[in-house]
Amino acid sequence: MPGYHPQDIEKKWQAHWKDQQTFRADNASDKPKYYVLDMFPYPSGAGLHVGHPLGYIASDIVSRYKRLRGFNVLHPMGFDSFGLPAEQYAIQTGQHPALTTEQNIDTYIRQLNSLGFSYDWSREVRTSDPAYYKWTQWIFLKLFNSWYNLDTNKAEPLKTLLEKFEQNGSEGIRAAGDDEERHSFTAGQWKLFSEKQRLQAVHPYRLAYQQDTYVNWCPGLGTVLSNDEVKDGLSERGGFPVERRLMPQWNLRITAYADRLLQGLDTLDWPDAVKEMQRNWIGKSIGAEVTFQVQDHEQAQIKVYTTRVDTIYGATFLVLAPEHELVKELTTPGQQVEIQDYIDATKRRSERDRMADTKTVSGAFTGSYALNPFSNEPIQIWIADYVLAGYGTGAVMAVPSGDQRDYVFAKHFNLPITQVVDAQQIDEQADPTKDGLYLHGLIKGQNYKQATQTLIGELEQRGIGKGKTNFRIRDAIFGRQRYWGEPIPIYYKEGTAYGVAEADLPLVLPEIDEYKPTETGEPPLGRAKDWKYKGLYEYELSTMPGWAGSSWYYLRYMDPQNTGRFVGEEAEQYWQQVDLYMGGAEHATGHLLYSRFWHLFLKDLGVVSAPEPFQKLINQGMILGRSNFVYRMNINWLIGRVDGTSMAFDNNKEKVAFPTLFVSKSLFDVLSNSLEEERPSAVIKLEEKLAELEQKLSAKHPAYKVEVHTYFLGMPDSFTPLHVDVNMVENDILDIEAFKNWREEYATAEFVLEENGTYIVGVEVEKMSKSKYNVVNPDTLIERYGADALRLYEMFLGPLEQFKPWNTNGMSGVAGFLKKLWRLYHPQDGTFAVTDEAATPQELKALHKAIKKVEEDIEKFSFNTTVSALMITVNELTALDCHKRAILEPLVLLLSPYAPHLAEELWQQLGHPAGSISHAQYPEFREEYLVEDTVNYPVAINGKVRETLQFPATATAQDIEAAVRASDFLPRFAEGKEPKKFIVVPGRMVNVVV
Repeated sequence: MPGYHPQDIEKKWQAHWKDQQTFRADNASDKPKYYVLDMFPYPSGAGLHVGHPLGYIASDIVSRYKRLRGFNVLHPMGFDSFGLPAEQYAIQTGQHPALTTEQNIDTYIRQLNSLGFSYDWSREVRTSDPAYYKWTQWIFLKLFNSWYNLDTNKAEPLKTLLEKFEQNGSEGIRAAGDDEERHSFTAGQWKLFSEKQRLQAVHPYRLAYQQDTYVNWCPGLGTVLSNDEVKDGLSERGGFPVERRLMPQWNLRITAYADRLLQGLDTLDWPDAVKEMQRNWIGKSIGAEVTFQVQDHEQAQIKVYTTRVDTIYGATFLVLAPEHELVKELTTPGQQVEIQDYIDATKRRSERDRMADTKTVSGAFTGSYALNPFSNEPIQIWIADYVLAGYGTGAVMAVPSGDQRDYVFAKHFNLPITQVVDAQQIDEQADPTKDGLYLHGLIKGQNYKQATQTLIGELEQRGIGKGKTNFRIRDAIFGRQRYWGEPIPIYYKEGTAYGVAEADLPLVLPEIDEYKPTETGEPPLGRAKDWKYKGLYEYELSTMPGWAGSSWYYLRYMDPQNTGRFVGEEAEQYWQQVDLYMGGAEHATGHLLYSRFWHLFLKDLGVVSAPEPFQKLINQGMILGRSNFVYRMNINWLIGRVDGTSMAFDNNKEKVAFPTLFVSKSLFDVLSNSLEEERPSAVIKLEEKLAELEQKLSAKHPAYKVEVHTYFLGMPDSFTPLHVDVNMVENDILDIEAFKNWREEYATAEFVLEENGTYIVGVEVEKMSKSKYNVVNPDTLIERYGADALRLYEMFLGPLEQFKPWNTNGMSGVAGFLKKLWRLYHPQDGTFAVTDEAATPQELKALHKAIKKVEEDIEKFSFNTTVSALMITVNELTALDCHKRAILEPLVLLLSPYAPHLAEELWQQLGHPAGSISHAQYPEFREEYLVEDTVNYPVAINGKVRETLQFPATATAQDIEAAVRASDFLPRFAEGKEPKKFIVVPGRMVNVVV
């Protein structure tokens, strides 16, 4: 087969892998298991761009390598196919989301297969498949029917809670959650409760429960949004305003697992940055809960949580979240307008924006006062948006002497600042020191440890507080007012929530006529006709969030066809957990945290065995787009009638089709800078072009006189850089005809070119995005260079975890490397010509250097250096004119994880059964082939190298010293002096001191 034609080879082997199910994994094997997983992709309509496969290529390399090392590898793929984008498209077009989702998945599968990934497609799952989300609903029901027993530190079925109620009522029960939401009752009262009363008593204990919760409500989309879906107070999709609103929502009690989620991080091989993000998100703190009595409101008390109860004598005001339940009650008549205006403004900001904004100082005084429980001094009660209703108690005691944010707030609003410790320096900023002795009341003269113990003891003795461990993490909001998601398997009888019977799962999405909320504001499922449980009871109209199905998909891959369990017991115990998880760092506190929570819950139920879902995590970096720019000149045309009427700016423009003018990069660089008195040649060139355009337009429109003035050149707005599709650019040269055909308004565009007649574009590295036209479609590159070249190039760009700029120009170098490798097997691109001759020492050395390097680098996930090593090896073997089986057969195995199609082709040509390379054995590294026969020693005299001598590798220091003493250069450079000392570094160098 003359010449290397990757497209033919790749199609052949992709078809073979599919037909033979080459990468199908068994759920039982004598081999050690290895589970490699890519983060669940959402199949968008845009398909893949070259930035997406980076992690997929890396995980595929590991999968193929592990097979060569004798592992039974599970490497599955599926799709996170529920979500808001498909629903929004359905609202716009009327198409059912299932149709567009199916089309998008087809595109993804085609593109993934074209890259030669070794997925076990027999295990494909889709979250929108009822056979899959049946088990998502099953897990929800298990959460709904469980509580968290703090005595056993695990989730238990509600049955164990009900037994406690039967025996002792609510007394002595220690359960995760807020005790204040629960009612106290005796065993006797419990026995007299009606069914509805019992369910109401149980509901606050459930791990899946309903509660009024502040959410990001987007009226334009008619749904609740997660913090990740809100940017600068607007929905990321559509740009609609988002406000904070109190709504009944389903929640999952992830807070019950906060401590275990923290502890488990210590057992994981994850990037430190990701673990630290989770630690911060969980936010464990040890402190105290304190009750402040509101002055002149006997029944009104404000609870705060503080980690610095020792500073309570310095608490000079309280700050409530604008959403706090007491704000309305505490606002005096004179403050109502100001408070309401502030609350309205806060509703337009997301929690994330409020937390991130540390510079803006804002707030409003309620008009009411609280009493400091220790000093008994009245202190003002304010609201401010930096306090969030969902964090802690929604109120903070402000100690401006010890907290910088409180300090700035107090200075801004002229509030008192009280020194707490004698060591504090608070003239210019807050001082949070714990050093020194305290100045006030009960703790006067005490140190930090003594003061903390004294105050907590007093709080508990007086019944106005207690020591408490708190967590920043909040329970996870689980409902979305959308259509395209898993229906929550809940129905309502007389207003009380009941779980659908497990035997009735899956609860399948009903057909509806439109995919937007009803006219009365209900979620889209409110449009479903006659959709009731057993024909009698109303279903829950919210659906699950996007993260529901992706929180456990790794388990379903283990046993996807099992109809009796979400994962079979034997399959789960064999695979246990993901050994290598590859995905983006943006999921650190969302998907990864929720998956760990669900896994710990399932472990409590006894249905999974591993302590954590993902043992090793790698975050691949982002491939940045290489954006290209053209430079539009903002021309001020002058137009007037030929009959002598006065010229006027932009008059009768509709009569003349003015062309858009673009200047090339070097001209832009000159013209966009301020001009000297002497006009550079670039300006002259531009003026010539404009004069040419004037003549063209005047000839085309003889009734008008057309002129352009160039006095504005050098002004900041003379030119506008515009993104141009990078696929129209090669080696920074614009394809002008393609550009003119790109958009109608550019059809008549004119260009001021470089001296060589080309248009050079500008370049900038930024995020790859359709809006920047810097997206490179892998289909185009595969068609031109082949999938193997694309795989190698993406790995060659740099370390996997780093951000890397994309430059298509570099593809040609990698493609050239593959052609050079091909010629080792097919000299001069001719017929296959591998010989059975014995390998030379130099050839064996080149091979075994590569075996060692590739193995070491893959094991430490350093893929870019492996590609470099393979390139060096091929260059060395080409220089040695090597065409020997003993060298080239192991070389194919080294190559196969990176360029699997070419490796399969060469493996077959070497005489092996078709497709058998995946079951071959990784070459054995042999150290003896790297041992050098001779060593070159630089010889220095007084530290300056004067000569290089070659010695046998076995030469001793005495042998080397004797040879140097006998040399003719030593007397010459030593100037007749006797050597004082010989320093021989074995294998490295010699230094003679004279």
